Amino acid sequence: MRRYIAELIGTMILVLFGCGSAAIAGSILGTVGIALAFGLSIVAMAYVIGDISGCHINPAVSIGMWIDGRLDAKDLVLYIVFQCIGAIIGIALLAVIINSAPSLGGYLATGLGQNGFGTASSVGIDVIGAIVVEIILTFVFVFTVLGVTKKAENGAVAGIVIGLTLAFVHIMGIPLTGTSVNPARSLAPALFLGGQALEQVWVFILAPIVGAIIAGLLYKGLTEEDA
Repeated sequence: MRRYIAELIGTMILVLFGCGSAAIAGSILGTVGIALAFGLSIVAMAYVIGDISGCHINPAVSIGMWIDGRLDAKDLVLYIVFQCIGAIIGIALLAVIINSAPSLGGYLATGLGQNGFGTASSVGIDVIGAIVVEIILTFVFVFTVLGVTKKAENGAVAGIVIGLTLAFVHIMGIPLTGTSVNPARSLAPALFLGGQALEQVWVFILAPIVGAIIAGLLYKGLTEEDA
């Protein structure tokens, strides 16, 4: 149970600070600032809960780990459940914080760092483009996680590498889709906002899963071949 609770807490913090930076201070921080907020959240959590749960805090990462044989089916399901619960708690806390500041106009006005395409995208990317982008970004992120965590001797730097990788995929993805690469991170704000965010969230659940499966299968194939 402690592993599942660790995943809940880690995902809650990632979503609260990542989505919170986008919703509250996005215009000040810009793309790079928001990307760093997500990346630094991963860095912090990796060194806190990495030894407890592996610090997946992302269903896509857990799927990749399961494909590579580092997570069993029961843990996969429970990791995803607790990650989604953590994300929902993180967004609930963010909504309370935003609503407590009258000048922000409420979370419906600021948004909750949700993902989107079409009119919900800064550049108007269409649904096919959004799917392609999210598959690619998730593939790069999960592929990196699988590689850097494979060897125990990488433990000292793994959190930094993973955090920086999350930041750099966000730099490209934020103007396009807001960057998901994490179904739990996308589901939570969509549930609170409803409307367009909820109608479009399937893309940000499906595409990261596809990207994670490709990353897991390719990484497993490459490492087995080397062996």
